[in-house]
Amino acid sequence: MNPDLQQDIASILEAGKDLTLATLRPDGAPQATTVSYASQGLEIYFGCGQQSQKAGNLARDPRVSATIDLPYRDWAEIRGLSLGGRATEVTAPDDLARIGLLFLEKFPEVAQYVSSPVGEMAMFRLRPQVISVLDYRKGFGHTELVQVDENLSATGAPS
Repeated sequence: MNPDLQQDIASILEAGKDLTLATLRPDGAPQATTVSYASQGLEIYFGCGQQSQKAGNLARDPRVSATIDLPYRDWAEIRGLSLGGRATEVTAPDDLARIGLLFLEKFPEVAQYVSSPVGEMAMFRLRPQVISVLDYRKGFGHTELVQVDENLSATGAPS
């Protein structure tokens, strides 16, 4: 992948705090919700209530779409990501501990919520399969499409 595009994706993931996540309800209708996230490379992590609609949707069908938008003052500064992939629950204690540290680093205030009873919270790993990088600094509506393989390697081309 173009190193500049790779840096653009990394900087958006680092700067963003929330993403809008679309999952599929039991009847196939989409459900969009906002979640805070942490990331490492192209892997994105988010949590939700174990009994939530979102967790139930993901248990049935891990396919998701998501957007991350950075704050902007005018349209010439719009930057963000739109992506499609799969989100699966993380249950391995070592992985959960590592993800917990990522969240504490990004959101120090989350420490006050860490004492939630075990079993009330589910943590998910979102692995993108396709990413569209939106960057109006390069022109109105400018996007670049990136295909991501199973090893989270990416190739990009203007779209």
